[in-house]
Amino acid sequence: MNGILVINHFLTGGKYNELHSHLVTAAEKMNIDLEIKTNLQLSYEENISCDFVLFWDKDINLARRLENSGLPVFNSADAIEKCDDKARTYIELEGIVPQPKTFISPKCYFQSDMGEFVDNALDVLGFPVVFKECFGSFGAQVWLCKNKEEVLSHVSEKPFILQKFISESAGKDKRLEIVGGKCVCAVSRENANDFRSNVTNGGTMTPCTPTQDEISSAVKACEKLGLTFGGVDILENGDICEVNSNAHIINIMNAAGVDIAPLIFDEIKKQLGV
Repeated sequence: MNGILVINHFLTGGKYNELHSHLVTAAEKMNIDLEIKTNLQLSYEENISCDFVLFWDKDINLARRLENSGLPVFNSADAIEKCDDKARTYIELEGIVPQPKTFISPKCYFQSDMGEFVDNALDVLGFPVVFKECFGSFGAQVWLCKNKEEVLSHVSEKPFILQKFISESAGKDKRLEIVGGKCVCAVSRENANDFRSNVTNGGTMTPCTPTQDEISSAVKACEKLGLTFGGVDILENGDICEVNSNAHIINIMNAAGVDIAPLIFDEIKKQLGV
């Protein structure tokens, strides 16, 4: 069995290399020949042949091209797109799982006056409020704003959401890893120096046992978003904060001792009928 691991050409460094090597090694142990290719390489390659694609990137146009050529792609382009856009994630999961109250900025074509939208959102959300650009990773492009001026300082032509700040979850959440509709691992994340719990921003992880409600929400979220595998971030009050289509599984493995890579390949084989 052979597959292609798609990675981003422009994300380089030790932690990425470690992840990619781990996925290739895990695949090899399961008699899968997994070849690494970057989105740059594949942007001009044609007649690509393999049994499946493990798409560890957010280059949605490339994922769709590969799907259109008949290749099974995990996660799918649709699933990645729904997770990559925080506004889209909120819309997809609205009424399905608990989420913080959220307002989605109206579309604009260049930097515009968002004062009216911000005023109306803040009347409901209060302060402090979480400002998130719709596209971003590793906790970047996310700010906790204490007044309207801070909110407006982050406004540009880029789409954004304003979200209620869950004070009891400041610097704390849980990451649940879901594979094939099952919770295979969970960790508590905590950051004493930042309201964001991301490890990239200095947070730490410890193994935890999620509640049945948390597991149920995480599984429902992944199912609704169409994820074969995903990392679901749940706040202390049970609200789902974000869903990741390609979470960094090395951090989870180091913290909890659970290697998710072979579980992903098992699920891919199951879906392919191998």
